[in-house]
Amino acid sequence: MLKKSWIFLLIGAAFLFTLIGFIVKSLAQDYKPKIVVVVKTLNTEYWKILESGANKAFQDFNVDGQVIATNYESQITEQVQMLERVLKQKPDALIIALTQPSSAISVLKEYKRSNIPVLFVDTEADWAGQTAYIGTDNYELGKKSGELLASMLLPGDQVALIHTAVINPDMIARLKGAREALEAAGIEIVAVQPADNESGEVKLAMDHILQAYPDIKGVFAGTDTIAISTLQQLKENGIQVPVVGTDGTMKMVKSVEDGTLSATIAQNPYDMGYLSVEKALKAIKGEPVEKKVDSGVSVVIKGDVKERIDFLTTILK
Repeated sequence: MLKKSWIFLLIGAAFLFTLIGFIVKSLAQDYKPKIVVVVKTLNTEYWKILESGANKAFQDFNVDGQVIATNYESQITEQVQMLERVLKQKPDALIIALTQPSSAISVLKEYKRSNIPVLFVDTEADWAGQTAYIGTDNYELGKKSGELLASMLLPGDQVALIHTAVINPDMIARLKGAREALEAAGIEIVAVQPADNESGEVKLAMDHILQAYPDIKGVFAGTDTIAISTLQQLKENGIQVPVVGTDGTMKMVKSVEDGTLSATIAQNPYDMGYLSVEKALKAIKGEPVEKKVDSGVSVVIKGDVKERIDFLTTILK
């Protein structure tokens, strides 16, 4: 009788261990790492492309992920408040495109204290606590943009640089690269103007530049939204000079297609979004992650336009 009781106990224990193993395995299969991506806005094509790349990675890697943003890039305080709210959700990792890094470092330190990996995407920041930066080498981006603009001009020609009203390290590096490339080619930079595209300042900036320097021969724009507004303003004034943007959005690429521009510079925000999620997953698993992942820059010329347009059409539909 005692022997039978031991047999039943052993069978019961074996069943219990099997059941526990099944439950643990089931829970492991159902577990999805939670990753939150905070970008500057979702009201422009550039950030929608980055969002599309992140969403594809969420799908491919079975991630519980979301991409969120403030309404406008200029909402610095609102982005910090958004980071504070996300922290309370205790995600497994944070991916952030900072509008103004200096304003957000204090809250990012709270993520670090909570052992939540913080990865920067698109915008670099001088903070030792970051896990990685995924994005463009902005100095090289500016340099290539400056070289492209200079290739369309002659030594001694006058150009203007228009950049975002909110200055961050990326824009500083971008402007530095453009300035050095233009000056090396003998191009005269006659104006460096900040302009908030959301409030119509690009129009005012171009009006001021054209009045002061009517013989201007080209414009470097810190973003494509600024470049597109600059092209429109030049068109309204009956002026056709090269404008080089830095993002490779649909309107800029189509401007190459229709001959308004001979070429433009393109970043790869889709790759930034995808790679940032991929690297965040490695960080969550405790695997080593390279500190800097360069997503690359391309010069888009007429021969490359169709392929670029087809790609953008697919991911933006």
